Amino acid sequence: MSNPESSKDDFETQQDFTWEVKANDRAFHDQFMKRHFYCLKRKKYAGNAIKTAKYNVITFLPRNLFEQFHRMANLYFLSIILLQTVPQISTLPWFALLFPLGLLLGIRGVRDLIDDIGRHRSDWEINSRPCDILIGKSFCPRKWSDIHVGDIVRLQKDSVVPADLLLLSSSEPNSLCYIETMDIDGETNLKYRQALLVTHEQLSCEEDMADFDGIVTCEEPNSRMHSFIGILEWQGEQYSLDSEKVLLRGCRIRNTEICYGLVIYAGFDSKIMKNCGKIKLKKTNLNRLMDRLVLLIVAALLVISFGLAIGSGVCAEKFRQEHGYLSVFYDSISAVEYAFMAFFGFIILLSLVIPMSMLITFEFIYLVNSCFINWDLEMYCVEKDTPAKARSTSLNDQLGQIQYVFSDKTGTLTQNIMTFKKCCINGKIYGSGSSGKDKTSPKTMGFYDRCLLDTVQQNTDPVVREFMRLLALCHTVMVEQKDGQLLYQAASPDEEALVSAARDLGYIFLSRTQDTITIQELGIQRTYKVLAILDFNSVRKRMSILVQDPEGCLRLYTKGADTVILERLRRDPVSEGYTVKALDSFAQETLRTLCLATKTVNAQDFETWSKKHHEASVALQGRAQKLDKVYEEIEHGLQLLGATAIEDKLQDGVPETIHLLKRGGMKVWVLTGDKQETAVNIGFACELLSDDMTILEEDVVREILEPSWYSSSSSLANSKESLCNGSFQPFQTSSIYGKKALVVTGDFLDKIFHMEGEKRAKRKKCLLEYFGCRKADPEKDQGHLVEQAFVELATECQAVICCRVTPKQKALIVEMVKRHKNAISLAIGDGANDVNMIKTADIGVGISGQEGMQAVQCSDYALAQFCYLQRLLFVHGRWSYIRICKFLRYFFYKTFAGMMVQIWFAFYTGFTAQPLLEGWFLALYNVFYTSYPVLCMGMFEQDVSARKSLHFPELYKVGQENRLFNFRTFCVSFLHGSCVSLVNFYITLWAMGDRAGVRVVGDYQSFGMIVATSAIMTVTAEIMMEVKFWNIFSVLAIVVSLAFYCLFSYITQSFDAYRTSYIAFPYPDAAKNALTDPTSLLVILLCVMVNVVASLTVRFVDGCFSSTDMSDRIETRGLHLKEKPVELTSHVRRSTFHRRSSYAFSHEGGYADLISRGASLRTKGSRGPIHDKGFCSPPSLPEESPVPSKASR
Repeated sequence: MSNPESSKDDFETQQDFTWEVKANDRAFHDQFMKRHFYCLKRKKYAGNAIKTAKYNVITFLPRNLFEQFHRMANLYFLSIILLQTVPQISTLPWFALLFPLGLLLGIRGVRDLIDDIGRHRSDWEINSRPCDILIGKSFCPRKWSDIHVGDIVRLQKDSVVPADLLLLSSSEPNSLCYIETMDIDGETNLKYRQALLVTHEQLSCEEDMADFDGIVTCEEPNSRMHSFIGILEWQGEQYSLDSEKVLLRGCRIRNTEICYGLVIYAGFDSKIMKNCGKIKLKKTNLNRLMDRLVLLIVAALLVISFGLAIGSGVCAEKFRQEHGYLSVFYDSISAVEYAFMAFFGFIILLSLVIPMSMLITFEFIYLVNSCFINWDLEMYCVEKDTPAKARSTSLNDQLGQIQYVFSDKTGTLTQNIMTFKKCCINGKIYGSGSSGKDKTSPKTMGFYDRCLLDTVQQNTDPVVREFMRLLALCHTVMVEQKDGQLLYQAASPDEEALVSAARDLGYIFLSRTQDTITIQELGIQRTYKVLAILDFNSVRKRMSILVQDPEGCLRLYTKGADTVILERLRRDPVSEGYTVKALDSFAQETLRTLCLATKTVNAQDFETWSKKHHEASVALQGRAQKLDKVYEEIEHGLQLLGATAIEDKLQDGVPETIHLLKRGGMKVWVLTGDKQETAVNIGFACELLSDDMTILEEDVVREILEPSWYSSSSSLANSKESLCNGSFQPFQTSSIYGKKALVVTGDFLDKIFHMEGEKRAKRKKCLLEYFGCRKADPEKDQGHLVEQAFVELATECQAVICCRVTPKQKALIVEMVKRHKNAISLAIGDGANDVNMIKTADIGVGISGQEGMQAVQCSDYALAQFCYLQRLLFVHGRWSYIRICKFLRYFFYKTFAGMMVQIWFAFYTGFTAQPLLEGWFLALYNVFYTSYPVLCMGMFEQDVSARKSLHFPELYKVGQENRLFNFRTFCVSFLHGSCVSLVNFYITLWAMGDRAGVRVVGDYQSFGMIVATSAIMTVTAEIMMEVKFWNIFSVLAIVVSLAFYCLFSYITQSFDAYRTSYIAFPYPDAAKNALTDPTSLLVILLCVMVNVVASLTVRFVDGCFSSTDMSDRIETRGLHLKEKPVELTSHVRRSTFHRRSSYAFSHEGGYADLISRGASLRTKGSRGPIHDKGFCSPPSLPEESPVPSKASR
């Protein structure tokens, strides 16, 4: 079967419709298997239990070790340990390196295990949710995990849909079912689904459900949230199915007491799970750079060891020739064999150039910085009792390098609360003098104006009266009574806010039938006959209702966007002028506006129009277009009543946070499932968009991209060539100047992504393309270039808003930007529809909002509010980046400074791989002697305070430009450390020589101790110059490190230790002999002075000629702040082409048709009196029984 409303499914073939679901028959589905991995098979129809955890009891150890040994450093250390097990080349016991490696793997393994336990707990909570499953002849309470494809489940009001279901029937008239899709697309307005007429009529009890044996044939499980095509075969007939008859997993049942559904897709086959994506192993840029540096160091180590081994072989052969009388000692080994053994000896000797302690300290610094995030009281939300949480401890430095921020809208930027803030009636603005909320008004109402309330109660102003009547009549809100109170169920939060405001001012909407609306006007009940409802849609941008009041007068009430209402008015320059000024004022306050108008309709004109309306409503072709044309005929000559202003409440501090993000050099993209008008309005409210921006919508973007990318193949080749040559310019419209913003929808992005085609092309791509033996598909290249052109266009804009996007599209947008811009991205959201985006981004931040905790459970960092993002990035993120970079830079420097002397010493030992330094010194150098000062720097270092970090967000750009640690800074650290080692070695060699001193300090052991002490003192002096933020821990770290050096040197070089094991402690009294001689102390002082003076000289020269000094940046920023900003104010009338409308209305078409047919109205008896706001309403009129429609929706 095909669905004409789903154009993007045209590529589907009949082969895709192989998913068969048979009701109440589990054995039917269990017989089908599918290939899983090579020859392994599993059941085709998945169970409903989900598993987002990575490990289980069996797979944890092998999988975690496999992931950890993806790090090049771990592989390197494992190789060194294996070499240490060979006695002929071993210089240290093999367990000496195995213990720290095991400690490192254990720390990371425990961290991963704790994270995965949280995922297991979340999976268990979801799988254990209760539901009612039809077993035999009755419904039994079971868990979500017990659901199988083909089961029939019963859902109660406010319950969450456990799987993708075909709606069979419900307690509502005509088996309507109202749902809320907040977790799927972020929208809070109600949507409706309707069952087939045949199942509605014949499946009315549990026995009928148990006997139901229909077979559903539909498309295979896929990620297309808004598309479903299938057929139901039952009792020899076939019935068409579409997405309007399907309840998706994650929806919440609203305003429907009971509904029944047949499970079509379960578990990971459901559409929401297909959009969730897989858990990805995230690595920071510094970690990737570390992997490359490890490869570089290993390659250099092999080359150096090979060169030294050649020298060893040459020296051995020369020694053999010069000292033949000693041939008895080396006749068993040739010079080549000796060089071969020396090669591995040098590898082990120089392996400490990559110290394992650096990786352990690295993990500890990550953990401590994560604790600082968790302990930050500035990011603690008192209202929610929720602190910030670093769920991942290995991504902190990446927080200081973010270039793109992708944010959800609903629940992340906004609070999902609509409040009626202001209104303009007959040119007068009400609400501006509000002193606070009315204590008797609902909590969701933020509007109160005493003057308006007095005017309404006086009931003398006809314009005010008609304004209030319009709010109470012109809508599609449903009402029900609960505990003596009226509860409104609206298709949009805007309508609920408008009707609630009318109720609070004395115009109470009581009830509706198929053709009447009953309201209470200042205590008097009036029933209006509904003659026609002119429904809202995104093209018309307005809604009208034609009613007959109790006096017999026909009136048309219309509300909608100012752009469409103002042009349909009969001219009243005074009232229109005041209203336009009020709309401008509302727009500056980023309120969502609607214009309200009315007119009296002549009975004869209505008769003529009614005939045209009937003819259009029964037309078989072009019905929607004909109805719109008929609506246009009556919606003119309106009298302007005024305008309403609704506030879509933002989270606290959202505009300030976005402003800081933009000043910090970050691009902010808003990805939302909401409508374009709503998304744009929120863009202005949160200051992502401004009045001086040119908004590029889809038509303009298509004009820019199509001439270059949708032309012939020759132009494609030319475009590709120009792009490769750097001559491509995405903006080919020279008329667009200044700031620009891009606004596109999900349907437009589908054309950019080529999702299904690209996915299949990747599956079918053979290995020959990788080796250049086969040319790639030009259509795929074209799609790639289109993506790149779109990204170039978008990155030239100051803001990007993507609306009506699915969860899968959100992830594709993030992936597209990462692929084409090679940028570090952050995604932030609060709902299940944001999970895939959060997993795809380099950093995922979850907001513990109203849409549940799904986003938090899959995030790397959890915050209570969006505004805390500024402190997370500009304070903790920037500090973490600075600390990690300084830590790496200094650690490499001190390691090279202490260990490179082994190479210089080899030139004086015949390249015998004999170590110059004591074995215990080599083992403890990076563990006790020099690790504590750099550890404190990695935990506490700050260049500026937290307050200045937020005051000068431009400082954040240092991390974005990757300045503090890169390949260049690594080379500088290598050269610095090598120079220090050269100075220490050759000054000591020059001063001491190969001779005996007063206390025999010219021996080999004392020589090594002097070089070692010079290295210790030099690197300690260097870190004292490096640290900018001193505290008690920094001072103690230096003192403790020097104390440990003295203590361990005394212990390991004592005669008692030597007597215990002369092999393990071969340096008796070496430190005492060397460090108590005045000549030795002067040599150490000379080495330290030369190194320190050289370092200070380089710092002074770099400070004089470098333009990246922090103080310069702060001073420059201070000068900019002194300049008075220029406020851009628009003086253009809103009726002109260039004005910006602040219209936004979260409403969809279709509800008017349901009301007109009576399909959404229950049959109820009389109700008792309703007391609301002091107004008493008598029992409402009984509603008519609904007549089922024979037309299949």
